[in-house]
Amino acid sequence: MEESRRQKRVSNLIKEELSRLVIESFQDATSGLITITRVSMSKDLKNAHVYLSVLGHSPKQEILDLINERKGYLRKAVASHTKLKYNPMLIFYGDSSSEHQ
Repeated sequence: MEESRRQKRVSNLIKEELSRLVIESFQDATSGLITITRVSMSKDLKNAHVYLSVLGHSPKQEILDLINERKGYLRKAVASHTKLKYNPMLIFYGDSSSEHQ
């Protein structure tokens, strides 16, 4: 099913904000390159499914676990930098599509 225009706008807003936060908080010389590849919103805009890829030295699952541990911080930071009616729950997934290219 296709996303509505509002879902696309909110997902782009959250993707931009999370990309900035991940670079500031999690990316360093040992973690490699962490990229938010895609964000898709639920119809009610209360859940954000965030797909990220990790290229570099450290194991992807380690980085994904670390981000999942800190998702409360990320959710609060996104809420403070965006003006949304609902602060969406962040659900993180590893995206391996860039590994297959």
